[in-house]
Amino acid sequence: MMTDVRNLPWVGASLTVVGATDATLVGRRGLVVNETRETLQLLDGEQHLTLGKVGLSFSIDGDDAVIDGSLMRQRPEDRTNRNYRKV
Repeated sequence: MMTDVRNLPWVGASLTVVGATDATLVGRRGLVVNETRETLQLLDGEQHLTLGKVGLSFSIDGDDAVIDGSLMRQRPEDRTNRNYRKV
């Protein structure tokens, strides 16, 4: 049985923005250095980016699954134990 990427810890993972309400964020990628209920903090080269989860679609570690950030608005420790519907 494969573990759903939505249930894994994301800190230390590579994140790629697939879609966003702000078109300038699409295609941005970086290493997740912190996650809160509402935001993801990425390290993109030497630049730290703080992105709101709402209005953001992204993939983790090159996985084919696209994650809707609006549905991931939980604390990271709560998100890892939650059951999600299959997409």
